[in-house]
Amino acid sequence: MSEKPWAGRFAEKTDERVESFTSSIAFDRRLAHYDIEGSIAHCRMLASQSIISEDEASKIVKGLDRIAGDIERGNFKLDDALEDIHMNIEDRLTKKIGKVAQKLHTARSRNDQVASDVRMYLRDEVGNLVQKLTDLRLALVQFADMHIDAIMPGYTHLQRAQPVLFSHHLMAYYEMFTRDTARLKDALKRINVMPLGSAALAGTTYPINRAYTARLLNFPKISANSLDSVSSRDFVIEFLAAASICMVHLSRLSDDLILWSSIEFGFVEIPDAFATGSSIMPQKKNPDVAELVRGKAGRV
Repeated sequence: MSEKPWAGRFAEKTDERVESFTSSIAFDRRLAHYDIEGSIAHCRMLASQSIISEDEASKIVKGLDRIAGDIERGNFKLDDALEDIHMNIEDRLTKKIGKVAQKLHTARSRNDQVASDVRMYLRDEVGNLVQKLTDLRLALVQFADMHIDAIMPGYTHLQRAQPVLFSHHLMAYYEMFTRDTARLKDALKRINVMPLGSAALAGTTYPINRAYTARLLNFPKISANSLDSVSSRDFVIEFLAAASICMVHLSRLSDDLILWSSIEFGFVEIPDAFATGSSIMPQKKNPDVAELVRGKAGRV
């Protein structure tokens, strides 16, 4: 008999090849922090509604805190046989505190659990990207101000067309990254919605308090439809669209830096700390960083 939580009706163990093929740990391990955060909030909500006792909730929360510490210290070994990060954490919790750990999943499915984890993860990623774009825009403004009167040729079809200010060219990228920032902030409005409480697809009969959980997890909104909550990932696609557009702009900027730093153009010089050389051609100074940024645009 399989020991998986869903294995009640199964008489055979899962084939190892199936376990390897269906495992998502390589991807969702980055959700560990959010999975624990969401579980702690869910547990506290269950206790507040007297669905589990305060003593049970205390044991579960302490166990989850210990697991978070294990992960932070690199002492958490993931098992592909447990399919994903969520089941790995639940299995470890059971081993730490016993059967009371099984009460954590009351009124919750992996469906709304995963949806919540992904939303919390993307919420943080949007915040990180917005901050990085803000820093980049500030750097562009400062560099443009340092070279406010520098004149350079403007190009069409890689042919010299009209004279432009170097600062004007840089500020074109400022405008692009400003729009990228706005797109990410707008996407956050649809990302930052809590699906917990939707369960598998049709909610739960337990007397849960979704508003309480949302407050604990800093969600300003609660999803309105349980089926939509667990089956839709358009918020992920929207984030990826905004990120892809941003990468196109980063690729364009990188392409300009590569061209401008060449011997043929010589408009800018990339610092040695941000360039590489050649093992056989000592005169070379390669703009590898810009080339890699340009090359990674297609991966987003």
